Amino acid sequence: MRTAFTAALLLLGAGASLSAGLGVLRLPDLFTRMHAATKSQAVGLLLVLAGVGVRFPTVEVLTSLALVALLQLITVPVAAHLVGRAAYRTGRVDRGLLHTDELERALEAPDED
Repeated sequence: MRTAFTAALLLLGAGASLSAGLGVLRLPDLFTRMHAATKSQAVGLLLVLAGVGVRFPTVEVLTSLALVALLQLITVPVAAHLVGRAAYRTGRVDRGLLHTDELERALEAPDED
C-alpha cells in the first residue's frame, strides 16, 4: 500500500513538473510563463519530496526533505518577483495586458529620503 502511495505522489509530482515545462514553452507572455514556472514546478517538487518522504521515513531524510521544501517555498516567489520587476523595467512586458499597473506609479514617485 505504501509503495502505491509513493508511486502516486511521484507520478503526480512528475506530471506537475512536466506541466510547468510545457507552460513555459507554450504560454504567450512573460507573466503567464512565470506563473507556470513557479507554481506548477513548486507543487511538483513538493509532491516528489512527499513521495520520497513516504518511501524513506527516517529522521535524517525527512529533515533534509523539509529543508529542501522550505527553501523552495521561500526562494521561488522571490525569484519570480525579481524576474517580473526586471522584465518590467527593461520593457519586456506588454503593459496593455496589465489590468492595474501599480509598479508604474511606484517608479514615477520621487524618492523621499
